[in-house]
Amino acid sequence: MRVAVDAMGGDNAPVIEVEGAVAACREFGIPVTLVGDRERIQAELAKHVVSDLDIDIFHAGEVIGMHDSASDAVRKKKNSSVRLAFELVRDEKACAAVSAGNSGATMAVGMFVLKRISGIDRPAIATIFPTLKGKTLVLDVGGNVDCKPLHLAQFAIMGEVYARYVMGIANPTVGLLSNGEEDSKGNELTRETHAILKNTSLNYTGYVEGRDIFKGTVEVVVCDGFVGNVVLKLSEGLADAAGRMLKGEIVKSWVSKLGYLFVRGAFNRFRKIVDYSEYGGAPLLGINGVGMICHGGSNVKAIKNAIRFAHEYARSGVTEHVVEKLTENYAVSIQRDASKSASID
Repeated sequence: MRVAVDAMGGDNAPVIEVEGAVAACREFGIPVTLVGDRERIQAELAKHVVSDLDIDIFHAGEVIGMHDSASDAVRKKKNSSVRLAFELVRDEKACAAVSAGNSGATMAVGMFVLKRISGIDRPAIATIFPTLKGKTLVLDVGGNVDCKPLHLAQFAIMGEVYARYVMGIANPTVGLLSNGEEDSKGNELTRETHAILKNTSLNYTGYVEGRDIFKGTVEVVVCDGFVGNVVLKLSEGLADAAGRMLKGEIVKSWVSKLGYLFVRGAFNRFRKIVDYSEYGGAPLLGINGVGMICHGGSNVKAIKNAIRFAHEYARSGVTEHVVEKLTENYAVSIQRDASKSASID
């Protein structure tokens, strides 16, 4: 089960991607195919001892830039590193594709090459948030800014399946992100989605508020991509700012510096919990295969862990389980109820 890595996608490609792939192969024993400019990748591999590692190169002559449109990525650059990585998955020469490139283009290419799971109208980008109780999966965090109730209901199904089979949660609870817990809150989209989800066999608990994400009130939080991306970026910014402010306070006096020596271990453990690189990337749910989207500025640790999570995702059989969930009787009610309020694209 090889993992195909888009070696040219990130801000510091292919340096970070190659080093991350070497680390994943060495630490986890995962075979990796690096997709991109062969000469540049070989030059980076030469800096590492890889004779005992199962790493190969698949040449790609084009790169999708951060300013390339999703349509251009699909229609024009057919020899791009991200597209060929997904084609390796399609051709069963890799079990998963990992890219730190343009997220919109990566999603479009993944959907074009691997197609959508039957019964899913739009893929969603999911990410794991650390909470007081463990971990919570939030989706969508940027794939779809304009959604219909049917789409959010499908996100809930995919999130529940991912939480169950990848995160190992036996009976994950699902909540719908809103501006209050009462049924009267929300907007037209959340109210119609709420009505649909109440009639499913999901362990749906109703509305949750933004503060509930980090409390771990539920294991899966569903929202549209516009709201989800704001939540994600705000959380990342808050974690970074809080760390910087805390560091600034510590260095203000020798008493604070002395006290830090006694709690340094706790701070290091906390930093590890909120470090996005521990999770590596965000799975692209809803495509007929495995894709992992990483930050453009991902470090070596993030790429290494993205490869590990992509490999675990592929072994979990999530795609097959999503299809099973969709064919259960509540999927029929979702289609019926959603058709009353929204047309399917």
